[in-house]
Amino acid sequence: MFEITLLTVGKCKEKFYLAAAEEYAKRLKGYCAFRLAELPEYRLPEAPSAAEIAMGLEKEADAILEKIPKGAWFCVFTPEGRELTSEALAQKLREVKLAGRGGACFLIGSSFGIAPRVKERADFALSMSRMTFPHHLARVMVLEQLYRAEAIQAGSKYHK
Repeated sequence: MFEITLLTVGKCKEKFYLAAAEEYAKRLKGYCAFRLAELPEYRLPEAPSAAEIAMGLEKEADAILEKIPKGAWFCVFTPEGRELTSEALAQKLREVKLAGRGGACFLIGSSFGIAPRVKERADFALSMSRMTFPHHLARVMVLEQLYRAEAIQAGSKYHK
């Protein structure tokens, strides 16, 4: 069975985001093996310098790169990534499966972004929008889109 892993940097504490994320994760498990891994966000001072931010992102990068499943297609969510429609995301996942990959891994980085070496490791960079969203809402949105992509591939009526 195809495995989808979602890596997120930072913990989600708000109950309403958690409830929504859990609902889409449960639905997604009907189509694939799904795993969510929350990684710790590096603690930075109140007004961090660029050097402190870079150091924090590098520390997070170590944990991120360690958690990418071996052989998985790796996609990062980043503002400079490519925007796709829901149908195009479904097609991208279909292509990953047809290429013989056993899984896909998606990353939502921390509030300061993603270290350059993690972006370089990615097979694909995806942008949710040119707008900015809270990371916890982004988690719900990504899970919904992954569920929608799997539903589209299965011919479900969920995507109208």
